[in-house]
Amino acid sequence: MEEIRAVLDPRVIKLNLNAIDKKDAITQLAQGLKAADYIDDVAAFIKDIYVRESEGITGIGQGVAIPHGKSDDVQNVGVAIGILNHGIEWETLDDQLVNIVILFAVSNDQEASRNQLKLLSLFAGRLGSDHVIEALHEATTVEEVIETFTKEKRVS
Repeated sequence: MEEIRAVLDPRVIKLNLNAIDKKDAITQLAQGLKAADYIDDVAAFIKDIYVRESEGITGIGQGVAIPHGKSDDVQNVGVAIGILNHGIEWETLDDQLVNIVILFAVSNDQEASRNQLKLLSLFAGRLGSDHVIEALHEATTVEEVIETFTKEKRVS
């Protein structure tokens, strides 16, 4: 869980994100990544995100979307998380509205992207747990969001 903790930056975790649609959510999270020095250019980064969006659905269900894409504008791997206080339209596997957006900033550098893809799979593994999804929906503080991703999995 230390690898996940290393990329969870409280500066880019937004609760009560007030986005009107998918584009607005991605834009607000990208602006946060820019302000925290993860990316160089918001517009160019968003363009690269939409290239990936055109290749397949990033709404994984249960109100969660994980937009991502490789971009030359990424300086440091980062993960921006937005928890909305309402659902927004998004292409999803379960045709439900999205209210949790986890935006990955991944560089185009081949060696770095291998490590970053490993990180994506760690996040995806955590998001495969109903308990984690439920905890994200109930989170009321940035610390709760970080804890949801970093605490050890429950053994049933």
